[in-house]
Amino acid sequence: MTDRTTLKHHTHLGAVRADLIDLYASVRADLLHLPNYRLEAFTERLDRHGSDPGWETVMAYAPDGKPVGYAYANTVEPANRWWTRMDTPVPAEYTAADSLAIKEIGVVPPWRGQGLALAMHDELLQHRGEEFVTLLVNPAAGDGKVKRLYEGWGYVQISGQQPSPDSPPLACLGRPVKRP
Repeated sequence: MTDRTTLKHHTHLGAVRADLIDLYASVRADLLHLPNYRLEAFTERLDRHGSDPGWETVMAYAPDGKPVGYAYANTVEPANRWWTRMDTPVPAEYTAADSLAIKEIGVVPPWRGQGLALAMHDELLQHRGEEFVTLLVNPAAGDGKVKRLYEGWGYVQISGQQPSPDSPPLACLGRPVKRP
């Protein structure tokens, strides 16, 4: 990560909602025409996620105070719909207790390639109490580059799901919160 950015935790969506929507629009600008990536669809998901237990975001700020990246997650309980939508059973240790689900990670284009996504990810996990973390990724994103990036962070594919009819099929990746 560049030493020119500052990372900040936020646990209440209201204070950062507008910034997250603006960041998403910049991060996903080339995909906003697709139904699942529409700004309205993201806003609906953000509002739902922001009211879920354990919601937290880490945002990166440039020296001028402008937000340039975000990662957010929430707790998923053993019976949460997160698990029931999987297309194959997940390893039992993921559903035996609360897990963490990273719902979004994004960095605006001028700030990419500097390790900022990993820095926000690691900061988000730093003080969490859950034992396992999962995330969804489109295996086709960046011709597989995004999935390989997460695998480089220690994630392995544990299942898959298609969260909505407008969504592409997604790979569910998981790993322990604390890396050995």
